[in-house]
Amino acid sequence: MVVKEKFLLAYSGGLDTSIIIPWLKENYDCDVVAMAADVGQGEELAPLYDKAIKSGALKLYIEDLREEFINEYVFPTLKAGAVYEKKYLLGTSFARPIIAKRLVEIAQNENCTAIVHGCTGKGNDQVRFELTIKALAPHMKIIAPWRIWNIKSRNDAIDFAIERNIPIPVTKKDNYSRDRNIWHLSHEGADLESPADAPDYDKILKLSTTPQRATDIPEYVEIGFEKGIPVSLNGKTMNGLSLLEALNLIGGRHGIGIIDITENRLVGMKSRGVYETPGGSILYAAHNELEYLCLDRETFHYKELVANKFAELVYNGQWFTPLRESLSAFVDKTQENVTGTVKLQLYKGNIIPAGTKSPYSLHDEDLSTFGEDEIYNQSDAEGFINLFGLPLRVKALMEEKNKE
Repeated sequence: MVVKEKFLLAYSGGLDTSIIIPWLKENYDCDVVAMAADVGQGEELAPLYDKAIKSGALKLYIEDLREEFINEYVFPTLKAGAVYEKKYLLGTSFARPIIAKRLVEIAQNENCTAIVHGCTGKGNDQVRFELTIKALAPHMKIIAPWRIWNIKSRNDAIDFAIERNIPIPVTKKDNYSRDRNIWHLSHEGADLESPADAPDYDKILKLSTTPQRATDIPEYVEIGFEKGIPVSLNGKTMNGLSLLEALNLIGGRHGIGIIDITENRLVGMKSRGVYETPGGSILYAAHNELEYLCLDRETFHYKELVANKFAELVYNGQWFTPLRESLSAFVDKTQENVTGTVKLQLYKGNIIPAGTKSPYSLHDEDLSTFGEDEIYNQSDAEGFINLFGLPLRVKALMEEKNKE
């Protein structure tokens, strides 16, 4: 008796993974085990079990990774202040390594000979999944159907599903590629592919309202941090998941965190997308305000350089690398005194600082006052400026001498 190979599929129930199960069985004569990661996509998970089994899967794992996702991936990136290309808060990027990590664990437990994913050959996610698999299971075979099958477009994929009576969550009229988790929701494809065209936000948005439709009444939130990690909302201690769920609702109704970006993909092309990150945008703004208060100048400025590199590593799928781990160690050191509360006003897409307090504040009102003080001797500035400007003066004297 020939024992069939068993493959593990990263399963979302979206268009791509919906058709991959029958495609694998048709082309590899294998058993397919599916895994769906719960990273906070909400109601999308409910119908997955029946759908996966009806599509031909042997079984489906639905793994609740929300707490680990927030604590071990989201918050370290937040503490780093990492933003890709000045806009993107990395919502899809840092979800991929935790999903791939769990895929490896299940594949090993199930004695699977390959891990399969539904990422396209044009995208970043193929890199993020596969780098994690290579880092954690270097001998594991990886299959990426989009790189080898005859399906060339999303419309082809829809036709494949229709021919086999596979239920799919998109149609040719609503053909956006979406990715959702507790941190964000991305929208790509369809009429968004041309950067010259303004997005139809009333049609696209799922988590947020537009600033134009947001309430005319501003709302204040106060977020408490301990060592760079958000721990409370409006005076109430909350775990990361509850806090982010609450901020998503609050930020969504005020039109917070909607971006339109044409970003540079790792694979070399540019890609246009609309991202919704209501709660995450509020947390980034609050964390930044607290760092203004608690970090010294040299650390603050150097950390900005680290943030850019950290963002690149996360975006490129290089989470499980020595450099990312080393940068996280640096970031953790900088966050030892980033403790306090930040008050923000939310109004029609804007996040407006409304007061920051910390027991580790480096702001000394007695020292920085425009009024009279007995701490700072203003005449000391003359000597400082003379020394600080000495190279400029020496250069000018040299040029003056050579003109004679």
